[in-house]
Amino acid sequence: MKLYVDTSNKQVTVSKGAVEKTDQNGRQKSERDTGRPMWSTQVFILDEDGGEVITVTTAGERPEVKVGQVVSLSKLEALPWATNGRNGVAFRAAEIKTATVSAVKSA
Repeated sequence: MKLYVDTSNKQVTVSKGAVEKTDQNGRQKSERDTGRPMWSTQVFILDEDGGEVITVTTAGERPEVKVGQVVSLSKLEALPWATNGRNGVAFRAAEIKTATVSAVKSA
């Protein structure tokens, strides 16, 4: 089952630009099925309940976004994980792109 997050009523702002997602040896990771390079982009998500910083992984072309830019996330998926007694939630999106004016909602 896939857990998608609805960001339509949230303001999403880039807080750290896209960087290569790397493995423990410092090599850029690639998507298993397609071999596309993976990227990590840190964003700040704000809604009426407050804000949270998350890191979003994408695959393919490097997202062309800048710090402070309002963006939209396409198919944002929450991926719960647990390893060696640690756990959390990873986030993956099909695409991160500059938000259009109509897509930006005030919080």
